[in-house]
Amino acid sequence: MTVQNGSDKSQIKIPKIKFTKLFINGEFIDSISGKTFETIDPRSGEVIAKIAEGDKQDIDLAVKAAREAFDNGPWPRLPGCERRRIMLKFADLIDENVEELAGLDAIDGGKLYNFCKIADIPSAAETIRYFAGAADKIHGSTLKMSRELHAYTLREPIGVVGHIIPWNFPSQMFVMKVGPALAAGCTMVVKPAEQTPLSALYYAHLAKLAGIPDGVLNVVTGYGYCAGAAISSHMDIDKVSFTGSTEVGRLVMQAAATSNLKPVSLELGGKSPFIIFNDVDVDKVADLALQGTLFNKGEICVAGSRVFVQEGIYDKFLVKLVEKAKTWVVGDPFDPNVHQGPQVDKKQYERILSFIEHGKREGATLLTGGKPLDGKGYYIEPTIFTDVSDDMIIAKEEIFGPVMSVMKFKTMEEVIKRANATKYGLAAGIMTNDLNIANTVSRSIRAGVIWINCYFAFDRDLPYGGYKMSGFGRDLGMESLNSYLQVKSVAMPIHDSPWL
Repeated sequence: MTVQNGSDKSQIKIPKIKFTKLFINGEFIDSISGKTFETIDPRSGEVIAKIAEGDKQDIDLAVKAAREAFDNGPWPRLPGCERRRIMLKFADLIDENVEELAGLDAIDGGKLYNFCKIADIPSAAETIRYFAGAADKIHGSTLKMSRELHAYTLREPIGVVGHIIPWNFPSQMFVMKVGPALAAGCTMVVKPAEQTPLSALYYAHLAKLAGIPDGVLNVVTGYGYCAGAAISSHMDIDKVSFTGSTEVGRLVMQAAATSNLKPVSLELGGKSPFIIFNDVDVDKVADLALQGTLFNKGEICVAGSRVFVQEGIYDKFLVKLVEKAKTWVVGDPFDPNVHQGPQVDKKQYERILSFIEHGKREGATLLTGGKPLDGKGYYIEPTIFTDVSDDMIIAKEEIFGPVMSVMKFKTMEEVIKRANATKYGLAAGIMTNDLNIANTVSRSIRAGVIWINCYFAFDRDLPYGGYKMSGFGRDLGMESLNSYLQVKSVAMPIHDSPWL
C-alpha cells in the first residue's frame, strides 16, 4: 500500500460553495429556525461551509409546496413528451457542470475527483436521460374480462414522494430516486445526507434552470433524526424511498406505518459474498476482489467484503492479493494517482477502526493494513484479514470501509450455505469458468443482484435492490419507475357486444 499525502496542486479543482440554503418551491431560503450545521472536508476535518438545518417545520413547508405542485401544478399534467424535454435539458446541464459537481462530491464525501468527473457525474446525467425516455411511455392495459364488462388500467403518479438519500454516492443516489419520480409525474422532497449536502443543492439549482416547475423538486438539508423522521411520518407524503442502514430503515418503515400507511422502498445494508472457484485466472480475480472491497474506500453497500476462495487456489490467491494491495495508493481524492480517499467523516472513520480491532481480538490474522494514516484527515489503510470464521463480527456485520475478510472453502455446497448465512441479501459475486457452477450458485444465493465473472456491473437498465434485511423495492430499471405509479382499474358495462 502506498501513501500519498502530497498531491499535485495543479490537479486540484476545489469548487466554490454557491448553495448552502434549503431549496423550497423554487427558491433558496434559510431554515425557519435560522439554524445551520457544518459540513466537513474529510481530507482535513475542517469546515467547508455552514448549511441550513431544516427540521419538521421546513419539511412541512416543502411538503406543502410539493402538494400544491402535484394537486394543482402543471408537472403531473404535462404530456410525457414535455416532461421528457425538460428532463433532457436537466441532464444536459449536469454534463455542462460536471467539474463543479465532481468537485463537490470529492470535497464533501472524500470521493475520487477524477472518477466522479469521468464516470459518476456523466452516469448521473445518463440516468436522468434514461428515465426521461420513459416519461412518454407510461401505459396501462386493456383487460379481457370474463363477463360483459369493458375494463382497462391506468398508471397514475403516486403523488408527493419523500427521498432520503445516503452519503456514499450523493450524485448517483440523487438521480436514481429523482429520475423515475420525475418521469412518473410525481413531486418530491429530497433529504440528502447531512454529511454530503452540497451536490444535492447544486442539482436543485440545475433543475430550476432546466425548467422543472417550482415545488416539483424540493431539497431540505438537515439531520436524519429530525428532517428525515419528519418525512417518514408526514401525513401528506404519499411514498418514501430510503437508502441507508438497516437500523434506520426499520425506523422509516415504522413511521410510515404509524402515520398514513404510505408505501416505502428500502435499500439497506449488505454483507455480500465474493465466491472464487479453483478454475479462475487468479491474477485477474485478485484484482477484481480487491476492487470489490476497496472501491469508494469500501463505502458501498454491495462491497464483496466476504471473500470465499476455494482451497485449491487459496494460497496463490493470497500472494497475488497482497501484491496488488501494496500498490494501492491512499491519499487526497483530488490527486489523479490516488485509488482511495478519506472515509466520509470522523464517526465512520472511528467505526471502521473499531471493527478492525474486533477482528484482531477475535483471532483473525491481519494480513496487511489495519492502521489509520498519520496526519490530518480520515484515511485508513486497505485492510485484509485471513483465518476469519463465519461467526466473527467482521464476517457478520457491515463495516462500510476498506476491510476484507478472506475465507477458505472446499465444495460448492459448502460455500452456498455459508454465503447465505447472513441477515443480508443485497449482492453476490461468483467467479468461475464452469457454466454449471455459475448457474447453480447464482440460483441458490438469496440476493437481489448476482454478478458472474464481474463485479459492480451496474447499469441504469438493471434493477437494483435486496432480499431479506437488505430491504425491498428496486432502484433503476423500469421496476423503479413503476414504484412511483399507482395502478387504477376502470370497468364499465358493455351491452350486446359480439366479443367479450
